[in-house]
Amino acid sequence: METKTIHKDEITWHPACNTAHIPEDGGACVLLGGRQIAIFNFSRRGEWYATENECPHRQQMVLSRGMIGTQSDEPKVACPFHKKTFSLKTGDCLNDDGYKIATFPIKVVDDMVYIGV
Repeated sequence: METKTIHKDEITWHPACNTAHIPEDGGACVLLGGRQIAIFNFSRRGEWYATENECPHRQQMVLSRGMIGTQSDEPKVACPFHKKTFSLKTGDCLNDDGYKIATFPIKVVDDMVYIGV
């Protein structure tokens, strides 16, 4: 894959997977450029999200298997092991200020999911 210099306001979109590979109201993991990315199809809200897959609490690659829901209308994912919850929009930990995850822009075009970096 070609390396490209990216400016602050520039996003490079990478094809990640077909929409059929991500369960409705659930998540799955893809490997992009050596990095595990969790993709979430929040079909109840008609929204898609992408975050890093690693939960920073115990450095486990599990967030794609977490349960998604809302907290005060904020879409979130809960780590399946220790229940740390993270905003799918901002990556902020909603029940412990000491943690945060990376989030990525995401778009769906013609049944293909793209992640922006």
